[in-house]
Amino acid sequence: MIYGIGNDICDVRRIRASLARHGDRFAAKVLGDQELAIWRQRSERWPERGLRYLATRFSAKEAFSKAIGLGMRMPMTWRHCEILNRPSGQPTVVLHGTLKDWFDARGLRAHVTLTDESDYAASFVVVEQHNPYSTP
Repeated sequence: MIYGIGNDICDVRRIRASLARHGDRFAAKVLGDQELAIWRQRSERWPERGLRYLATRFSAKEAFSKAIGLGMRMPMTWRHCEILNRPSGQPTVVLHGTLKDWFDARGLRAHVTLTDESDYAASFVVVEQHNPYSTP
């Protein structure tokens, strides 16, 4: 059963401006530890690729927060939700801490897709519930 659906479109220029204004602190606020390491690697080799990585993760986390119905309030936090890639390249949602506990207690599973173009990053998230009768 579908628990929630979320989508988001992010203006890459807005992310660029935030990085220019706040530097690495902005990325460290939005990205989890694994994402931050990937962002740094990509940014060193090709800054534009790092920027797009940050924008797609920002967008996907916004879409995920909408799909679970919490928005950006506890237990949903930027750093407790990571958008990582499986070995195949498929993006996947990896949760940590209280957000993971909250999500697992409801029997939820998330599916995410993301894309980017020169000025925009977009994401779509579907969250399904395995057993709708087990909601606490």
